[in-house]
Amino acid sequence: MRVDVIMPKMGESIQEGKILRWMKKPGDKIEKEESILEISTDKVDSEIPSPTAGVLTKIVIPEGETVEVGTVIAVIETDASAAKVETGAPVVPRPTAEPQPQVAVSDRPIEPTSRSDSVRQRESNRFYSPLVRSISKKEGIALEELDQLAGSGLGGRVTKKDILGYLERRTARPAAEPRHEPTAQRLDIKELQKKYPPPLYDVVQMDNVQLRMAEHMVRSVRTSPHVEAISECDVTRIVDFREKHADRFERQEGFKLTYTPFFVDAAVRALKEFPLVNSSIEGDKIIIKKFVNFGLAVASSTGLLVPVIKNADEKSFLGLARAANDLAVRTRNKKLSPDEIHGGTFTITNFGVFGNIIGTPIINQPQVAILGIGAIRKRPVVLTDAEGYDSIAIRSIVYLTLAFDHRIVDGALGGRFLGQVVSNLEQYDFSRTF
Repeated sequence: MRVDVIMPKMGESIQEGKILRWMKKPGDKIEKEESILEISTDKVDSEIPSPTAGVLTKIVIPEGETVEVGTVIAVIETDASAAKVETGAPVVPRPTAEPQPQVAVSDRPIEPTSRSDSVRQRESNRFYSPLVRSISKKEGIALEELDQLAGSGLGGRVTKKDILGYLERRTARPAAEPRHEPTAQRLDIKELQKKYPPPLYDVVQMDNVQLRMAEHMVRSVRTSPHVEAISECDVTRIVDFREKHADRFERQEGFKLTYTPFFVDAAVRALKEFPLVNSSIEGDKIIIKKFVNFGLAVASSTGLLVPVIKNADEKSFLGLARAANDLAVRTRNKKLSPDEIHGGTFTITNFGVFGNIIGTPIINQPQVAILGIGAIRKRPVVLTDAEGYDSIAIRSIVYLTLAFDHRIVDGALGGRFLGQVVSNLEQYDFSRTF
């Protein structure tokens, strides 16, 4: 039986995906749930499992192409004896004088119109899919105007998301403002290679995730007036507890006990004390969340991603540890779905894993604060006993940085919240663990 492999819908807001690489070739036998290709959306890169066991007989869409959700991208034959393998290179139709219809697009060609502000069907230096052309015609976007858009698709191709985002920005802006304001100007790589010739230079195109991260970070800095507060925290008791129980924990749970669940648990409890830090801003309104969806910044081969522990405030220490480990493993193995990096209300980022002791992180919009964790280091510390006598001891110290949005979190609130996180860590209740 023939089974079509379609471009999956990876999340509610995801309408298309780019095929990064095929992990199987025509003629290969495939097991059900075995990874067969890797795709990239504007949120995350993911490996896609086979919907069935059989033989991959045809690759419809080649690597590097971006297609709509629901498009047939390959064919699997479940009966190996009936498999007819097509080994020729897949060909994606290119428009000539008239663009060819694609999946989810009307079969009726887009006809030219005499309106000067509409898209004319003439030869262009850029390829526009029928879907993009249809939206352009409906919204009255001139081809000259369309040519100015910075596309995020393959080779700078304008996608559906690009044009809808442009329309949203155009509607929201006053008439006096420029309509096109790309975050990163798309440049011709060959021209840059003339300016920066090899072998002294390498000119590399940003991938999809890097482009989205760049846009997200620039937008955050433009949106929020960032202020940072830094505190040192004595985590000696936590370090000693972890060293004492690490082996038992790993035997019991099957993965290593890290410091992450301690920091997440301490921050979650502080957020309950200071709910304004667990909020977002829309216009002149503050949206306070009655739940905690905790984002964990994780470095992956494709860049920094922030998967989310949903309803972290309802989880025990073990629940947080299991969720954090699961998200970290699946992030590095490209097994996340885009929905798993949405909906965060607060984030921590651990630059200490790279040996850095202090950092100033950028807020993960639309959140209003982010907690940065430095490397834990042993330091000489002055201790004062109950009678007021000082002594010097070696303690495990970490610097915590809170970056917050000064529109609603002032220095007093930010300082008190960070102080509560420190207190929760220094006086950690180990009966909450396992």
